[in-house]
Amino acid sequence: MNAAKPLRADARRNREALLATAREVLDAGDFFDLRFDDFARLAGVGTGTLYRHFPTREALAEAVYHEEVAALSARARELRATLPADEALAVFLRGMVDHMDAYQGLARTLATLMTTRSGALAEGGQVLEEAVGDLVADAVRDGTVRADADAGVVMMALHGIGAAHDHRHNWRAEADGVITLLLDGLRQPPTSGRRVRS
Repeated sequence: MNAAKPLRADARRNREALLATAREVLDAGDFFDLRFDDFARLAGVGTGTLYRHFPTREALAEAVYHEEVAALSARARELRATLPADEALAVFLRGMVDHMDAYQGLARTLATLMTTRSGALAEGGQVLEEAVGDLVADAVRDGTVRADADAGVVMMALHGIGAAHDHRHNWRAEADGVITLLLDGLRQPPTSGRRVRS
């Protein structure tokens, strides 16, 4: 596919149908159980169309992942534009927990692919970390988050929450608790400025 040339309307519809099908299969956790050609049948397109858009199973998964990252990054920009900095960060992080909970199969499949084909997925992770970094930087400038706050620490916490999903009986409540602890740890201590002025 020529990335520089816009897709025709029918080609765009076919691509979107394949991505929607892949998203459903990923979320159900069946991504590795289907023959690759089955994605074409489920999406209602020809096998040639599948291979023209996505030559491999990994390419299809990566495309779904990049759509996910784009949507999450857009959400971060929307929150930055509409909420105070500290609130935007909190809403985004709690939304990430909602996202992990809603799309467990997708997260597990991507984690499996990451171990064997990390390049494109790692690139998407960088984009997401930049979006988180912008939220953190806004809150640092605002004075509501401590100056040494680091997006990498926030991402590590999110990765840990995601990795624990299948191993913790009370995952959702504990995940929300970890986000609360993280936000409390990032928050600028309110007493530091008062001591200087007194």
